[in-house]
Amino acid sequence: MVKGKTSSETSESTVRVLKSLFPPFLPELFKMMITPIGGGKAASVLVAKVTAFSCQWLMGPCSVNSVDLPDGSTINSGVFVERCKYLEESKCVGICTNTCKQPTQTFFKDCMGVQLTMEPNFIDYSCQFKFGVPPVQTVEDKLLMEPCLSICPNANRRRERGVSTDVEHCPQV
Repeated sequence: MVKGKTSSETSESTVRVLKSLFPPFLPELFKMMITPIGGGKAASVLVAKVTAFSCQWLMGPCSVNSVDLPDGSTINSGVFVERCKYLEESKCVGICTNTCKQPTQTFFKDCMGVQLTMEPNFIDYSCQFKFGVPPVQTVEDKLLMEPCLSICPNANRRRERGVSTDVEHCPQV
């Protein structure tokens, strides 16, 4: 993002990285064989368990929890990240949104066939993953209008250069 890439270029790069973490056949096989079971509920629960188990090195302590699905049912397809190390270290709404939230939601939907809504909390640095819940359309996503965090290094650099940081949303988003 610092090198002048657009938010969509950054997001696309991250999706490519996520794809590279798996053998090429695995996401497509998962999408064909697991996702259809139980209308996607089995896949959502499985992905939540694997995410909570395998991603703590990146995100920090997390646990599986229950979420309400659009059909009114409740299943254990959520992952609650207590304090996301990635968000805490980046200190930036734009980095969280463009290199984590948007591309991760896209990866799971397009490559694994699992809907995902991610809800980062920019106050306590927690994040709620809701597998099986479709993400909010980009134009309706309130997170894209979040202001810069007071500790954001990019906002601090803009202040040092005399560029106004009193914007209604993070300019990195």
